[in-house]
Amino acid sequence: MTDIITILGIESSCDDTAAAVVQRINGKALVLSSVVVGQEILHEAYGGVVPEIAARAHAEQLDIAVEKALVQSDIKLEHVDAIAVTSGPGLIGGVVSGVMCAKGLAAGINKPLIGINHLVGHALTPRMTDTISYPYLMLLVSGGHCQFLAVLSETEFDRIGGTIDDAPGEAFDKTAKLLGLGYPGGPLVEKAAKNGDPTRFKFPRPLLDRPDCNMSFSGLKTALRRARDLLVKEKGGISYQDQSDLCASFQIAVADTLAEKANRAIDIFKKTTDSKNFAVAGGVAANTVIKKELENIAQKHNFTLLSPPLKYCTDNAAMIAWAGIERYSAGLVDDMTLAARPRWPIDHKAKPMLGSGKKGAKA
Repeated sequence: MTDIITILGIESSCDDTAAAVVQRINGKALVLSSVVVGQEILHEAYGGVVPEIAARAHAEQLDIAVEKALVQSDIKLEHVDAIAVTSGPGLIGGVVSGVMCAKGLAAGINKPLIGINHLVGHALTPRMTDTISYPYLMLLVSGGHCQFLAVLSETEFDRIGGTIDDAPGEAFDKTAKLLGLGYPGGPLVEKAAKNGDPTRFKFPRPLLDRPDCNMSFSGLKTALRRARDLLVKEKGGISYQDQSDLCASFQIAVADTLAEKANRAIDIFKKTTDSKNFAVAGGVAANTVIKKELENIAQKHNFTLLSPPLKYCTDNAAMIAWAGIERYSAGLVDDMTLAARPRWPIDHKAKPMLGSGKKGAKA
């Protein structure tokens, strides 16, 4: 007998409005549709995401994205087994928009509602794209997050290390803004770096003097700003070559830092398991220089580096639908009391890295 689970996923935690329909057939994933409506044009003038603008755009686009996903999948809404939605962490206006949309749909067809931690969506993506088994080591590296995780099951994650301040993607965006490159910053910095000298500026590799797997990227961004300001003071501005050299030097500093911390994370992970899988996901995983450095580290340890296709590394609803399939299979569903959460650590046992407040631990 064929075992088929069909889930509609909804994602709206930052600046991408997404919907997808994913099936699991006899243990393997089939992405029937994946619709992503970006907001780059809306935020470009500000050099970053404006939460109020993002929330309004989500409210306007969610039902359209869901309809497109259903049409492309050739699945009727009433035929899905459940609806999975990102219920945190993220920009609260966008998260609320997604949760309320999902609640309305679930109530309308009387099907289960499944709240998904956005980070879990990224962390489980390699199981959707590569059908790997638990456990595996995961580097989640994106615009808002950077963590090394031992992924033990759909509900168990051990944080081995993470950033104590800016995430790499955030640092890339701020670097692009400092150099007048535009938004989103990651691809633009990488493009400029291709024509640059990565050895010209001696930027720091933060926290490499510490034996743990924690990282920091705020000081690196500050070092780049100082280098830019010095060039402006000496020359009255910066040339295209200066811009490229700054990008290349910044990029290799991030890559070196992630590579060395990955080296340490693998050493720690190897002590508890025989698994040889090291996965990386999140928008920054698309950077070719960073990916190459991580591949070298994986090969050093005889590990296999798994990197999902770019469309599943950046924010998307297919990963949310897949995480929903995993939770649905384990009998883990929610009800209409599901709340939107701006903060939601993936490892509840670990001490907060970025502090806490009335809304809970940040990460």
